Amino acid sequence: MQALVIAAHGSHLNPGSSEPTFAHAETIRAAGAFDEVREAFWKEEPSFREVLRTLESEEVYVVPLFVSEGYFTERVIPRELRLAEWDVSAWDSDGTDADHATLRATDVDKTVHYCGPVGTHDAMGDVIVERARSITEGRDLTDFGLAVVGHGTERNENSAKAIHYHADRLRRSGLFAEVRAVFMDEEPEVDDVATLFETDDVVVVPLFVADGFHTREDIPVDMGLTDDYRTGYDVPTAVDGVRIWYAGAVGTEPLVADVVLERAADAGADVADAIVAVRERTRSGSDASAEAATGRSR
Repeated sequence: MQALVIAAHGSHLNPGSSEPTFAHAETIRAAGAFDEVREAFWKEEPSFREVLRTLESEEVYVVPLFVSEGYFTERVIPRELRLAEWDVSAWDSDGTDADHATLRATDVDKTVHYCGPVGTHDAMGDVIVERARSITEGRDLTDFGLAVVGHGTERNENSAKAIHYHADRLRRSGLFAEVRAVFMDEEPEVDDVATLFETDDVVVVPLFVADGFHTREDIPVDMGLTDDYRTGYDVPTAVDGVRIWYAGAVGTEPLVADVVLERAADAGADVADAIVAVRERTRSGSDASAEAATGRSR
């Protein structure tokens, strides 16, 4: 038997924080690739610490639903799962290319394949493209600038690395007229997004797992879409003569379920059929060209 655990942060303050996790888990569960699929959280139940005890399977694939490699993926999750042999060097990563490590959780006698976070997988480039398409009404993306938004923080340099990584790959793909990485707490700032592009239209995709305070409140106000997030805003909204198409958190895109499966597949899970089923369920008809342009295929 094989099981999948999707590990996410969760929130005591934002009840919608866990919704994407449950949605992606349900999509994967319906595909039938795993005997068991569980959600686990730091701030909600079921917890990281107890989730392995709820599984009958002896082989478990753990995929962190986080944007970047950092404190939670490198320290908190392995500690709470009691992966005694874990060392971050097992990922052999420079901050954006964590793969997986196979370890024993001896207290529950299970083999755990601990995977890198979804946010740094190459497949997230496809998700960003799909998120942009979902908001731009079928228009040609080569007419658009793309802003990939991250939080940015001095406490975790890998947070910015993940944003730059996807922005660089999408820039090379040629799918958009311009692509830039922008941040809430670093330069270039999302406040200035309307002045950073030469295009008349800019689609803004935040690389966040869930829609919360930052994506629903801070970013729209910072970009000048509205003075009060509670009154809402139009899509697109003209700011300084530029039409801003704001897509919301990338983690809410149904295609993220595919990235979770890709992570598990990279670690050896037998999920090829499930990946096909999930792609058919979550992708639009134009995704094949996006995958080819971003350099991915399976």
